[in-house]
Amino acid sequence: MREQQRVGTEKEGGAEKDLGEALNKTAMRVNEKYSSLPAEEKGIHIINIRAIEDIGYIQRESTLLNSLCQDPDANCKHGLYFRDGKRKVDYILVYHYKKSSVSKTLTRRIHHNDSSARSIKQDHQLPGKGGHLDVGESELHMDYHEDDKRFRREEYEGNLMEAGLELERDEDTKIHGVGFVKIHAPWNVLCREAEFLKLKMPTKKVYQINQAHGLLKKINSVIQKITEPIQPKVAEHKPETVKRLSYPFSREKQHLPSKFKIVHRYYFFVFQGITSLLANGVYSAAYPLHDLLCEEWASYGVFYKYQPIDLVRKYFGEKIGLYFAWLGVYTQMLIPASIVGVIVFLYGCATVDENIPSMEMCDERNNITMCPLCDNTCSYWKMSSSCATARASHLFDNPATVFFSVFMALWAATFMEHWKRKQMRLNYRWDLTGFEEEEAHPRAEYEAKVLEKSLRKEYIHKKTDKEKLTWKDRFPAYFTNFVGIIFMIGLTFAIVFGVIIYRISTAAALALSSTPSGRSSVRVTVTATAVIINLVVIIILDEVYGCIARWLTQIEVPKTDKSFEERLIFKAFLLKFVNAYTPIFYVAFFKGRFVGRPGDYVYIFHSFRMEECAPGGCLMELCIQLSIIMLGKQLIQNNLFEIGIPKMKKLIRYIKLKRRRSLDHEEHMKKKQRYEVDYNLEPFAGLTPEYMEMIIQFGFVTLFVASFPLAPLFALLNNIIEIRLDAKKFVTELRRPVAVRAKDIGIWYNILRGVGKLAVIINAFVISFTSDFIPRLVYLYMYSENGTMHGFVNHTLSSFNVSDFQGGTAPNDPMELGYVVQICRYKDYREPPWSENKYEISKDFWAVLAARLAFVIVFQNLVMFMSDFVDWIIPDIPKDISQQIHKEKVLMVEVFMKEEQGKLQMLETWKDKDMKKGENCNNHSPKLSRSQSGSMSSCHSYHIDV
Repeated sequence: MREQQRVGTEKEGGAEKDLGEALNKTAMRVNEKYSSLPAEEKGIHIINIRAIEDIGYIQRESTLLNSLCQDPDANCKHGLYFRDGKRKVDYILVYHYKKSSVSKTLTRRIHHNDSSARSIKQDHQLPGKGGHLDVGESELHMDYHEDDKRFRREEYEGNLMEAGLELERDEDTKIHGVGFVKIHAPWNVLCREAEFLKLKMPTKKVYQINQAHGLLKKINSVIQKITEPIQPKVAEHKPETVKRLSYPFSREKQHLPSKFKIVHRYYFFVFQGITSLLANGVYSAAYPLHDLLCEEWASYGVFYKYQPIDLVRKYFGEKIGLYFAWLGVYTQMLIPASIVGVIVFLYGCATVDENIPSMEMCDERNNITMCPLCDNTCSYWKMSSSCATARASHLFDNPATVFFSVFMALWAATFMEHWKRKQMRLNYRWDLTGFEEEEAHPRAEYEAKVLEKSLRKEYIHKKTDKEKLTWKDRFPAYFTNFVGIIFMIGLTFAIVFGVIIYRISTAAALALSSTPSGRSSVRVTVTATAVIINLVVIIILDEVYGCIARWLTQIEVPKTDKSFEERLIFKAFLLKFVNAYTPIFYVAFFKGRFVGRPGDYVYIFHSFRMEECAPGGCLMELCIQLSIIMLGKQLIQNNLFEIGIPKMKKLIRYIKLKRRRSLDHEEHMKKKQRYEVDYNLEPFAGLTPEYMEMIIQFGFVTLFVASFPLAPLFALLNNIIEIRLDAKKFVTELRRPVAVRAKDIGIWYNILRGVGKLAVIINAFVISFTSDFIPRLVYLYMYSENGTMHGFVNHTLSSFNVSDFQGGTAPNDPMELGYVVQICRYKDYREPPWSENKYEISKDFWAVLAARLAFVIVFQNLVMFMSDFVDWIIPDIPKDISQQIHKEKVLMVEVFMKEEQGKLQMLETWKDKDMKKGENCNNHSPKLSRSQSGSMSSCHSYHIDV
């Protein structure tokens, strides 16, 4: 199969091969001394990783960084270097090995010996232990597949060596049966790749950064002194007054960069095709090494400090650095939101005793008898029995809630603008202002699919044109995606509907309890247990939907990794968004809306009556639902799972490796190398889960904040722990990820903006339809006799004559309250039974509905306008940064003008020397022939051209 793919690729010539050939030609033109990137079959692609030099590691900064090597000279620094102790290990390839038959390998080499270059590659032997085969062991039998893996490894490693990389093998490790290939990128290879990627390097030119003056300078100085205790004790976090001019690296201008080798040992190779080799088991892992631990970052003891983002970026790359920077900005912005939310909550607590509607509900003298909550088993009940619920509802349903909803909408817009400005500052500081993402390399799965299509068409139609996947090729995958997503959303709705049935049936069953205390706590018990069920289902389905979203994206076969990631994020977010918020949407907008009325209730399956809201409204239950799901997800899914699952996987991997170890005491006493320790860590799975949990949390903070003003506070407390938890996980629980350049957070920014816009609409509807804010305003300004809220509760209740109950639905014990009930009350705007149009919707209902819709329109447009105004008034690029970028461009022009002037002066000096030599020749030989004179002039012109 591999041979078929190679032949097909040589015939068709994919985009990857064209790119490789173009790079080959470019590198040969620039400098023939260095070998260029191999073509497609050599399978090498450029990715960035960071080495220890990225950090600018200073040994005296013991408070900043703690090296993992206790003795830098012992055992070649515990695996961080080759055996010579000089060449640093930049990357590790891990494989499982068995003793194999040399004859089989030689036979396969002869079979595949179709070119002299390939023969040379097969004969590469890596230095280090385990690099040579024992002839005596060559007679041992080995599985054919193991021999094939060995052959593919040898071929692959030969390609790496041809690309200029240096390799060293180590099979004599403490982990029995596992071999490691250490890879080092020499200086000339780093220079070559820095030039290919147009990597910006700091030059010798230093310029002054614009400093604040006057009052602004004093304010900045005061803020700096106040925040000094919470600043990390790192040199890179101190405010800079000067900056080096940066310019894309060129081997022809190596006199321009400053300290490139020390500070920017920056880019490296990873190999296109390594994913397929890992999937096929040729290699079991591939990763760079951890070499430092940040005491000022990955520690819970420094939770109150700012993050050393520059160090995070240098160690993990811009993409991960931007994630932690965004998480830090988001957490910082939650502080004012939390303060305002607490103030709103305290306002509700302070005014609960002054709230007239809740006081009327708690007053037993009103003697309001309510209609039964269920058929037969439920009896009449007093409104005063729901006093506690009414008082608690005021804590979250008060006039300050509207103000807080407007504030949070503006907060979301301000947060987005603040992040854009922070992102621009980081781009400037990290020399990414001119960085543009290059055309991404096609994924191996896409290339395989294209090759399969090409071979099929060549067999049928004998065509050799370049192929690509069209929408017709992907139509089955698109159809499967559509059906799969609709099915998953339908499954979520079905589960929520099942929980509704549970609530209704459980409430009816608990109502049969003979004890009054049991009947009084029915609503609380049903609500709490239903929310817990919803939480468990959400956590389980989150994991299931993540796997399904990845599978649906894989069958689409996206062309590039970026396209794959964006499609995966969109599907996963859609499914998890529906999963997390569907139970909350039900309580906010559907519960209690379609219950009917006494004598004409709405039934499910002709048996279960739709549940009603509490007398104080559904907002309190919405608050309970939101708080339990939010806090449960953060505590269980975001914290316990993030800590427990990697540790459990690490323990399982350790137990498996321990079982496979030899019982040899000498092997058991060996000290583990750094690459052996990292092999036991969990592989890095990308930033999608990290972003996803924060985006879902952002939804909890903004979408339903009108019902739960304490949501920002709980999010803040969670994120303070989350930052250090993620930091510790990245450093101690996960293998070091390959660093990737990025100048923004990608599609996540658009998702954040979408959630922020949606939050305005949802909060408008929550205030209008879920809370009693609008009915109170309508009553106060249209129906109140004395301009107060006295009589509001009675105004919102309708009357029902118990003689109008349908057969078999009246209470079994109508005398439970001790007296005969003739009229019971229920919450609705309907005509009384003594009216001509009894039980019809009253005009009060239409007045309240009109006010609700008007509020939604006014609130939405007003808040949207204010958010857009904030967006417009705050520039995306800070003024000082735009000035600095312009200054850099001017200085760069000056630097190169001076360089060109120096070249011209040197050229003029050479020209003058040539002219003087020519004059001396003429003075000594006056009788030169015309031909000789011509030759002399041509000689002069030759020197001038040079």
